[in-house]
Amino acid sequence: MEELLKEFRDDLKEFREMTDKFYAKEVTAKEYKGFSGGFGSYAQKGGKASMLRLRLPGGRLDREKLKFIVDSIEDYGIEKVHFTTCQTVQFHNLSAEAVCEIMEKAFDVGIITRGGGGDFPRNVMVSPLSGVEEGEYFDVMPYALAVSDALLGLIKTVRLPRKLKVCFSNSPANEPHATFRDLGFVARPNGTFDVYSAGGLGNNPRMGVRVAKQISPSDVLYYVRAMVETFVAHGNYESRAKARTRYMQEALGVDGYRRAYLEKLELVKAGEDLTIHVSPCPVKKTPRGELSSDELKELGSRVLPQKQKGLYALAYHPIGGVPQASKFAEIYEAVKDMEEVELRLAPDETIYFINLNGDEVKKVLSITADSAKNLFETSVACIGASICQVGLRDSQGALWQIIKEVRKHDFADRVLPRIHISGCTSSCGTHQIGTLGFHGGVKRVNNVVEPAFTFHVNGSDREGEERFGQQLGMMLEKDLPAFFVELGQAVQAENTTYDQWYEKEPKRLKKIAEKYFV
Repeated sequence: MEELLKEFRDDLKEFREMTDKFYAKEVTAKEYKGFSGGFGSYAQKGGKASMLRLRLPGGRLDREKLKFIVDSIEDYGIEKVHFTTCQTVQFHNLSAEAVCEIMEKAFDVGIITRGGGGDFPRNVMVSPLSGVEEGEYFDVMPYALAVSDALLGLIKTVRLPRKLKVCFSNSPANEPHATFRDLGFVARPNGTFDVYSAGGLGNNPRMGVRVAKQISPSDVLYYVRAMVETFVAHGNYESRAKARTRYMQEALGVDGYRRAYLEKLELVKAGEDLTIHVSPCPVKKTPRGELSSDELKELGSRVLPQKQKGLYALAYHPIGGVPQASKFAEIYEAVKDMEEVELRLAPDETIYFINLNGDEVKKVLSITADSAKNLFETSVACIGASICQVGLRDSQGALWQIIKEVRKHDFADRVLPRIHISGCTSSCGTHQIGTLGFHGGVKRVNNVVEPAFTFHVNGSDREGEERFGQQLGMMLEKDLPAFFVELGQAVQAENTTYDQWYEKEPKRLKKIAEKYFV
């Protein structure tokens, strides 16, 4: 690994040279995107600033990495930070000098941005509370970290058709979408994994194909290598639009794909020994200030008991996954002396503090008081078209306008569900699995092109209930706040939750929505 990291460091000289050429307008935006993505960086819309994606395997953010983020924000005047649905942290509006220097300094704290974008294995995703969650089947984090290291080793040796997303789920909540990603390991109650592959969101979404049942966790690297070999052999190198693993289902058929994968698996197993042996991540902390059930209730739904008695996790969800940049320094000052505490990013843009004792919970609760106030405010949005090169709509702006209007009506919690908004069809806001979802587009109305969003209904990512939402129609962006106010009023009038209201008579949602379709 040390030799590999040295090679990655050496590559940074080439990145700096290419970045300088781009900002000097010596290479095109397309040429730069094809190069810079492999380093976890892209030029933003307009080509006058850059973003940088900090690769955080499993979404883990320990105190050293947190301090690096704090220092970077202060040293480079960073004003915009985003938690992504792939459990990474993105810095935005960076100068050419800043993006190069931050990328290089990140190595010193173990943050490797290489492969954060481009046609490479991406950040390995994990259920965010793995290892501490009550009711989980087992802690999948150690296996995910081993896979992350192995995938980094492929970046210099294997040319993939497109990106490859690998994830691990510890329970039926299926937060990282293990049953419909490029490769997913789904924990089973008996301590094994089921394996799914060739799924994905975005254009032509597909559920994953189950290629194996109840495998030993020590064998996960065989299945990763087989996925890579299958993608190289059958992935589409000619058309980028069809160069994701899910299109292999289309090309080979489900049964044909499964056979192709299993053939590669047999070849991999006949080769080198890829068995891994990991140790669980123990929590050595001594509980203090244990909370009673009444205290927990009073503190609210953001505080969750861990499976380790007397320890707690706390959820913090800044609106749209965009915290104030200054918040990181506040968080660091609060947790820097807390034993065994770390942060975990979730695929819904929430960040969890784990291993808090009862006394620490109250302190962290106070400094994160700007968190979402209810389920609806934990809605998910990609970074949006004001920054993203390919985005069509400002998903962040749309979400804020909706929330501002809804707040005027003081609806009870769960009267409105969490929604998912993507600025385009790429589903970076995971709109296809939202209870309610939207993806950005345009609509011509009276010969005027208007910002609009396509409405998706009744998606689900829960294991055993997975489904992509049904597209019902398109709404103008300016009408979204009014739609949600009317929906909230209809649900609250019956003194119920959205889920119960929808389940009772689904057609009522369509009847309300149709008023806003164009």
